[in-house]
Amino acid sequence: MSTDTPNDTARAGNDSPAARLPGKAGTSGARKAPAPAPAANRGGRPAPRPAARTSRPGRATPRRVRLSLSRVDPWSVFKIAFLLSVAVAIAGVVMTGVLWTVLSGMGVFGNLNDLLRSMDRKGSSFNLMDYIGFGRVMSLSVVIGVIDIFLMTAIATLGAFLYNICSSLVGGLHLTLTDE
Repeated sequence: MSTDTPNDTARAGNDSPAARLPGKAGTSGARKAPAPAPAANRGGRPAPRPAARTSRPGRATPRRVRLSLSRVDPWSVFKIAFLLSVAVAIAGVVMTGVLWTVLSGMGVFGNLNDLLRSMDRKGSSFNLMDYIGFGRVMSLSVVIGVIDIFLMTAIATLGAFLYNICSSLVGGLHLTLTDE
């Protein structure tokens, strides 16, 4: 009685690498179909076969998946919040500069300065631009941006810690995603 497996019978012939090359000794020059690879030894189990592809008709209803967001990593929230707050601070400084330039070009500051001088009957030498000049406005905008970076980063990180505490009590945020 023979104990050959199908793989052993396929390898019964000359299975050396040189024998599989076309035009070498021991072959007729015609291409042979390669022998199936031997099964990997995983505790005596044969290698898993890839699933056969079958064509399925399109789904009549969209697939729905229920997920639960049970934990947020505070370090990743810190990094993302820091980068986003830096972007917001830069945008705020640029917006302040553009707005000041537009208002100055339209003559708003000059008209406002004339209005304030006309309200003073003694004819003082008050100049509004001493207080809201471009340099002062931009410096204040940068200071507010730096404070904003620290506050937004700290509040977002604290929010991540609080979310983790609350989600451990109630189970997190439940989402239902659909595939349309």
